[in-house]
Parts: sequence; structure tokens; C-alpha cells
Amino acid sequence: MPTLLPPLKPIAIKERLSVVFVERGHLDVLDGAFVVVDKSGVRTHLPVGGVACLMLEPGTRVSHAACALAARVGTLLTWVGEAGVRLYSSGQPGGARADRLLYQARLALDENLRLKVVRKMYALRFGEEPPTRRSVEQLRGIEGARVRRLYQLLAQQYGVEWKARNYDTSEWDKGDLPNRCLSSATACLYGVTEAAVLAAGYAPAVGFIHTGKPLSFVYDIADIFKFDTIVPVAFKVAASQPRNAEQQVRLACRDIFRQSRLLERIIPAIEDILAAGEIAPPEAPEDSVGPAIPNPESIGDAGHRS
Repeated sequence: MPTLLPPLKPIAIKERLSVVFVERGHLDVLDGAFVVVDKSGVRTHLPVGGVACLMLEPGTRVSHAACALAARVGTLLTWVGEAGVRLYSSGQPGGARADRLLYQARLALDENLRLKVVRKMYALRFGEEPPTRRSVEQLRGIEGARVRRLYQLLAQQYGVEWKARNYDTSEWDKGDLPNRCLSSATACLYGVTEAAVLAAGYAPAVGFIHTGKPLSFVYDIADIFKFDTIVPVAFKVAASQPRNAEQQVRLACRDIFRQSRLLERIIPAIEDILAAGEIAPPEAPEDSVGPAIPNPESIGDAGHRS
């Protein structure tokens, strides 16, 4: 009898490489793995299932086989503008789970529960409890003032001339260097965060501080980690004024995501934040869709290695 290949076993999201940018090439599948073929025919293999998010820049074509493989291994495909400045679309690796989605929606729709979640986000972001007797809108205003001050302090620390967070995606080259670096770094963070949100079974659009956008919840979660990871990286690159600033930012983000174990931290943070609502998540129905990256069933009990 022919030897059967072992079943495909996706790598846990926390153990993956965070993001890989692909530009001016054809993303396809060869020998069961992602491969990028450039215009001269040079092939570059990517680790199958080892990447959380592939960010596809202009000039990239994607085959049906590559999309199907990305869905099977839980890799998020995102179509972005040049240097990652704009997110056009994304392909869900498995989608939201019904039980998690109902839990998230209930927290977001009840004003009292939503306020508890927002207060938890504030505490995680700034390391202190927010002022009492404040609405979500008031906390949003306080947060905005503190964020502007944080930008100023970090710019001074890295010797960067800083005016304000201001950029126009339709006129990218007219933006100043610090803002372009920040936009590129933020795109990387959003890609990783969206991959984690989807892998955990939640909906990117159902936010608490941010609302009304396709990635509102992604923005909520990403903001918690922004000033510990990408903002210092962006200002550090901007201070050195390199010729290829956006590329240097992407490489630096890749390194800081790995060093800070960002993917390992995001999903537990989501669970901790939503638990602040102090309601029990609903039980998943028997016919519900499972998580995007399921754990394989073990043949042993809890005391044995699977």
C-alpha cells in the first residue's frame, strides 16, 4: 500500500512569522508551498503555514491555488497599497465563530458592557485606571490628547521633527518622513492584528472605541500595542533618514514583532479585554464553525504529549 502523507497541521498563530510583503510577482503554489515568481522567473519559496499575514502590494498576482492554500493553513491575505499605506481588501482565514461573534456583539451593543471593555483597553494601553464617571466618548477624547502627547515625547526622544499625525494616502510622497514611516509601520501592525483577531474567531468590524469601519476592532486591539512596538521603530528609522525608509520600517517591524512576541500576546489580550465585560461567553452550538486554526485532537489524556 502507498504511504499516506501526514495530515496538514497548521502552526499556532503565536509561533508564526508575523508579516511578509510581496510585490511585483506572482504568488502561486509549488510542491505544496507558497512560491513567489518575479518577472525574470526567479522563484522565492515562503514557509507554508509559517506566516500569519501576507501583504500583497501593487504588481502582485495571486493564483487560485495560493488563495486555497492560505485558507487551509490560516494565513491572512491582505491587498495593500504601495509601502502598505492603504488596505484595500483582505481574505479571511476561516472567518468568525458564531459563538465568539455573538459574545463580541453583545458586549459592543450594551452601553454598560461596552464601557467596561473600553475602560479595560484604556488601562492596558496607559498602565493606569481611567477616570471614573466618564462615558466612552469622554474617554476617547482623553485618549486622543494622551496619544498626541506620546507622539511628541517619542519624537523628542529620537530627535525627530514632529508637527502632527497627518498624511494623505492619495498623495503619499508629499507627506513628511515621520508620518510616512508611521503609516508603513501601522499597516504592518494592522495586518498582524487582523490575522490574530480572525484566528481567535472574532469579527474585525465590531469595535468598541473605533466604530463604523471594517477594521474597527483591529484598530482597538492594535492601539494597545502601538506605542510599545511600532512607534519607536518608525521614529528611529525616520531619525536616520534612509533612502528607502518604508522598506527599513517594514524590516524593523518584522524584527520587533519577533522580539516582543507580539503574536503570542495579542490573542490572550483580546480574551482579557472582553472578559472585562463580566459576562460569560455563550456555548458554541454543535454545528458551529470551528476556529480558523484548530488544535488537533490528541490520542492521549491531558497528562500525555499529543
